[in-house]
Amino acid sequence: MSSMRHNNSTSRNHKTNQQCLNFVAASMMSGSGKFLALIAAYVLSKVVHHLLKPLSQPYITSDILIGLILTSIPPVRESFVNQFTLTLENVVDFGMICYAFVLGLEMDPYVILKSPTRHAMVAYAGVLSTFIIACAVTPWLHYSSKHTNMVTFTINMSITLSGNGSHILTRLITNLKIGKSDIGKLGIGAAVHSDMITMFLLSLNFVFLPMENIKISREGIKEAIKIGSALVIQTIVAAKISPIFMNWVNNENPEGKPLKGSHLVLSMAFMAVICTYAPCYGYNSFLSAFMAGLFLPSEGRISKWTINKINYLLSTIFYPLFFFWVGLKVDIRSFKAGYMGTWERLFTLLLIATVGKVVGTVICGLLLGYHWPELLALGLLLTAKGHFHVYFAIHALRNGKTDVTTCISMVIVSFLTIVHTPFVVKHIIERARKRVPVHRMALQWLYPSSELRIMLCLHGPHNLPSTINLMEISRGTPEPGLVVHVTDMIELTDQIAATLVPGEGGNMTITDTSVTGMRDEITRAFQAYLDENGSGITLSRMLALSTFNSMAQDLNVFAEDLMVSLILLPFHKRLNADGTLDEGHPGFRYVNRKLLRNAPCSIGIMVDRGFGFTEKISRSSVSRVAIIFIGGKDDREALAYAGRVAWHPGVKLTVIRFLVDKNSENAPRRVNHRATMAEQEEEMRLDDECFAQFYERYVAGGKVAYMEKHLANSSETYTNLRSLEGQYSLIIVGRGGRVNTVLTVGLNDWQQCPELGPIGDVLSGSSFQSNTSVLIIQQHSIKGQLDGLSDDFSIM
Repeated sequence: MSSMRHNNSTSRNHKTNQQCLNFVAASMMSGSGKFLALIAAYVLSKVVHHLLKPLSQPYITSDILIGLILTSIPPVRESFVNQFTLTLENVVDFGMICYAFVLGLEMDPYVILKSPTRHAMVAYAGVLSTFIIACAVTPWLHYSSKHTNMVTFTINMSITLSGNGSHILTRLITNLKIGKSDIGKLGIGAAVHSDMITMFLLSLNFVFLPMENIKISREGIKEAIKIGSALVIQTIVAAKISPIFMNWVNNENPEGKPLKGSHLVLSMAFMAVICTYAPCYGYNSFLSAFMAGLFLPSEGRISKWTINKINYLLSTIFYPLFFFWVGLKVDIRSFKAGYMGTWERLFTLLLIATVGKVVGTVICGLLLGYHWPELLALGLLLTAKGHFHVYFAIHALRNGKTDVTTCISMVIVSFLTIVHTPFVVKHIIERARKRVPVHRMALQWLYPSSELRIMLCLHGPHNLPSTINLMEISRGTPEPGLVVHVTDMIELTDQIAATLVPGEGGNMTITDTSVTGMRDEITRAFQAYLDENGSGITLSRMLALSTFNSMAQDLNVFAEDLMVSLILLPFHKRLNADGTLDEGHPGFRYVNRKLLRNAPCSIGIMVDRGFGFTEKISRSSVSRVAIIFIGGKDDREALAYAGRVAWHPGVKLTVIRFLVDKNSENAPRRVNHRATMAEQEEEMRLDDECFAQFYERYVAGGKVAYMEKHLANSSETYTNLRSLEGQYSLIIVGRGGRVNTVLTVGLNDWQQCPELGPIGDVLSGSSFQSNTSVLIIQQHSIKGQLDGLSDDFSIM
């Protein structure tokens, strides 16, 4: 008997152990399956986005497609049991709270209190027209469930349809390079205003008409008062008290130093407390986070760090996870595609979102003086919805306010409003190409009413006198002014790289004292100049810290982003104490030559022989400057620059034109065998037109002195150039680009620096011992059609 009992006990233990092992194995397999499904959603989303890249589709497109398709596969869907889905749901809710917080933090609520700008008026018109149409149409199509309050659901749904995904639209417009055009600025501004006002209205509407429940009773009124009071207190703390704390943290953590861990923890805890105050009294957590972010200070190191980190986490991890969860909540297979009413409601939603935005945008835009084709395109862009609108649909389904088919219809409509936006932007660009065929970032093509944007580059403090003098003579007329981006060109050595520390947004901060000290010295010098003579000049500081191999590319990117018309570079040779030039720095010479080949705008190279050391140009002084005009596109560009110099009261400008003396016995018949006679005649016509305009505007009025020299060949050109030695403090010349090379042929044979061109090389050569500086200018070479949208393309 004892043996039998022992055997039974052993059998039961073995069975129990086997069940435990099976349970653990099943749990492990189930857990690994879920993990693999989430990894697959992330990887497939990236792959699909890469495949859709030729169509310029944003990330949200691939996220939605993969999320809905992957979760419709039965094994994947069945592996996610209720408990895990609930955990995933909590993660998504927290992620959307972070999304709402950073969305509000990037906006400025006080623009509502100011006089509305054009951006705001277009946004408000689109929101109002969409809201009115949605309120009038949606109640008749029964989007809500039977037990839902029709008024509450209609108002919330109409406000949501009136909004848009501003962060998606902003990134799309920026990536397709129309962000700096007026339609790009209008689109981004209107999208942000529209997003902010609709989210703000939803936040206020929740106090009185919450979607979760509505009580038209004394208790309901008390509840609304309690929630409203909590929201008001939270907003006051965020708007008035938090700046004191945030400013203290920012002052304790200046730029260039690592953030203190204790201050970072305190700041995050402070923000979290503000976000959670109103929800403690029954307010919606998502909207509370938005309102807290909206009224917290958006400037300062802590706020920027928060925005960068949360946006990074959202874009890299959260968004694919979010749409995977969306797919789990709405099984695409349960969509009732066989019912005509389903399609009626879907396309009605799409029409409301599209027609409402387009009608409001076009009517308001026409009243403001915009062209209707661009307004139509802008209205279509503003229909784009975002992550919040998908979340709203799921939120309505979770609370039983609508059914699965209607929820899926809302998600599909959000998807359709996003898919078309890249094609609209490309249509805008194509239209711009027809009206502005090429993008000429050159002085010759700059409108007189446009401000001149230049990038003024320096190797170090020794360039300060000449660059400040160059900036002074480049001022032109007081209106529209001059925008100068002072850029330090610093080689990234191993020693400097070792001192770099991570900063906000993935940027690196320099802690090398020699570099920071040099930059501070340059900043102080320019600030002192601005304090004394800064009228009409807008100045900013830039840094090109890279190896010589990549420095030219970095400067090209800066020039494109800043849309400058002229980059002014120092010559690679420095001035010695005896007035001669040293051997120069080969790294900076390599950068200059690479920029001359690939720059997105015109280039000027300054050979400094004391321009600024011997005399400081001001409105009360008199400095003698000359420009030599032989012909060609670079000379025409130099003449355009000289036109700005002519306006300076402290500069006495002389234009010297070298003409071919065809009657001379020494004149060669023809030199340039690569150019046809027709090309030479066309180039001469352009030279004559350009010079005639300059002569009529400046020489005839007495602003500029004029000198004309008839020369037979390059030998006489050289002799006349030598005769100019010591007469001027600065001589401006074109680098080359001449079709008729009679006056310069042969000068190339003895060139020391071909990047300066034949005339510039002679004037800057070692045979010239005077203190005459030389500015060599090359016009922007147009290499093809514009990638994005030309700044000249106006929608007014």
